[in-house]
Amino acid sequence: MIKPEIPDNEAERLHALRTLQILDTSHEERFDRVTRMAKRMFGVEISLVSLIDANRQWFKSKQGLDAAETSREISFCGHAINQDGLFIIPNAIEDVRFHDNPLVTGAPNIRFYAGYPLKLRQGVNIGTLCLIDSKPKHLSEEDEQLLKDLGAMIEQEIKSIQMATLDELTLISNRRGFLTLAEHCEKVCRRKETPMSVILFDLNKFKPINDNFGHHEGDFVLKQFARVMRSVFRESDVIGRLGGDEFVVMLTDTSDEQITAILERFTMAVSELNKAINKPYLIEYSAGVACFSHDTDKSLEEMMAEADAAMYKKKKDKLR
Repeated sequence: MIKPEIPDNEAERLHALRTLQILDTSHEERFDRVTRMAKRMFGVEISLVSLIDANRQWFKSKQGLDAAETSREISFCGHAINQDGLFIIPNAIEDVRFHDNPLVTGAPNIRFYAGYPLKLRQGVNIGTLCLIDSKPKHLSEEDEQLLKDLGAMIEQEIKSIQMATLDELTLISNRRGFLTLAEHCEKVCRRKETPMSVILFDLNKFKPINDNFGHHEGDFVLKQFARVMRSVFRESDVIGRLGGDEFVVMLTDTSDEQITAILERFTMAVSELNKAINKPYLIEYSAGVACFSHDTDKSLEEMMAEADAAMYKKKKDKLR
């Protein structure tokens, strides 16, 4: 058995998936309708909407299968997300990648598999709409187009979720998505009696980049800054773009010393980014930190306001 490769943009892909807040949610008719159609139209035993998490594939919708998830290592869908087109295995027992896979040698005894990679945007595949059967099969060109059409329907439903919580440009949480996730973290901190901190970032000299080099270059800066945030901060930290050139992070159970160390790593990462991109400008920023105990009487918006005030004080100090 050959395990699926991990995509180069795995951190970005996982962050986008988790920001949707779709994992481990209940079944929804808008997804189940499509998997029912797929199972009936193709005459297969199983049809799934499978989402690929770090170590598992989890089924948002399933027809003909009882399991809620399986290991990513043995998943066919883990292979499918590594390409843009359909991933089709006519007979798994004859395929060197899958002939000894436990899903082939045991239940559900997969022989035929066809998966459509579900894209949030080009290059960011979060899962598949897939067809599975215990008998070998081939798809005609017409069948392949039908599977693509059904997959596009699932993508539209996912994008309707994405528009509510995800910043389309940077693929991190938008303001609404950040507030939703941060409020959950706040409740956990209060229950576990652990401190919480908010960091506000604002890009310096961002307007001149847009004015002198165009909005396309400004978008590039925003995407690169978000990428550094994903790489430096922990998976447990909640990051988001509030709008424009403002970004935010909420950290839990983190000491002042740890925050200082994280911000130092962030500074180094942005410095390395500036060297790597070699642009006629530098990506610069100001950051403000506000820390709170678990029993603070401040709301999340008030915490963010304190971090915002600290950030603007530093920004003004830099301009002096």
